[in-house]
Amino acid sequence: MELKVYNINGSETGRTITLDDSIFAIEPNQHAIYLDCKQYLADNRQGTHKAKERSENAHSTRKLKRQKGTGGARSGDLKSPVFVGGGRIFGPQPRDYRFKLNIKVKRLARRSALSAKVAENAMTVVDSINLEAPKTKKMVEILNNLKLGDKKSLIVVENQNNFVSLSARNLQRVKVVNVSQLNTYDIMNASNIVITEGSFGEISRVLATK
Repeated sequence: MELKVYNINGSETGRTITLDDSIFAIEPNQHAIYLDCKQYLADNRQGTHKAKERSENAHSTRKLKRQKGTGGARSGDLKSPVFVGGGRIFGPQPRDYRFKLNIKVKRLARRSALSAKVAENAMTVVDSINLEAPKTKKMVEILNNLKLGDKKSLIVVENQNNFVSLSARNLQRVKVVNVSQLNTYDIMNASNIVITEGSFGEISRVLATK
């Protein structure tokens, strides 16, 4: 499959790039995409939630009333979960949500996500994005030139470019990553992917079938 190459002015360069069918034209594996997105979101969870149980509650241990003869339920101390301010039954405890996912599954998920975007015509190739200074206005202009101003966009560059990253930092619907940071969740979360021409070689090297 071939895609046209554009410049940052939105004009065709007259060149095309041939995509690696083993990465950009496979049948998407939806379950692999689900697992990789689930792992990405799990890794980002802090897991610091905590509720006090009965033994941790700061109340007196005095028995509230006698065991028998009141006509009501047997009551212990105010730490009981049935009372307001008492401990919580089976409350959340700190935990680590991370889990292991095989590298082959992760590569399959990324290839599946990229193939899905190509099939949806949601991938734009630009020759390069070079900015001389961090300018949000310039990034907005580039996206408008590519007719992506109103879309949630993921920009993939071959190397870490601070000027490009800083120019997009204040745009809520735009995220800039280099090839090493490319992940399934960001791919699927974006409406359109903008990839620089120089990124494809590294993508092929990283995601090649092994």
